[in-house]
Amino acid sequence: MKRVISTEYLIMAVLVALFYVVLGKFDWWWLVVLFPVFFVASIGYGIGPVFGAWLYNLINSLLIPAILLIAYIVLDERWALFLALIWLFHIFVNRALGYGLKHRTDFKDTHLGTVSPRRKISSKKSTKSTPKKTAAKKRR
Repeated sequence: MKRVISTEYLIMAVLVALFYVVLGKFDWWWLVVLFPVFFVASIGYGIGPVFGAWLYNLINSLLIPAILLIAYIVLDERWALFLALIWLFHIFVNRALGYGLKHRTDFKDTHLGTVSPRRKISSKKSTKSTPKKTAAKKRR
């Protein structure tokens, strides 16, 4: 199920990027340049997990981009469309990678589940027997 949800968010990120470039007629490289700006929300975790979750969720919810899209529709302000689409792109890419809205407990606890770090390959020798060693032991 997580793979389906991630795929849906990835599709949405691609659609937003296409909308941004084709219909919005904005330069694609702004998506790349401004994508990391929204990571500033993670700084809140330096103060504590409750404030960190609050700030992260404020920046990574769909509410503010939705308000910006309404502002674009009502006021015909292109800057609102520009910012809303970059913001949505950031949110959808994050969600595609499994980073959802945060719980107050820990950064890795999200509404999409727990974000687990990638497995690290250990440099220690394994204590498990290889199939050849196991077969040799059985012959003895």
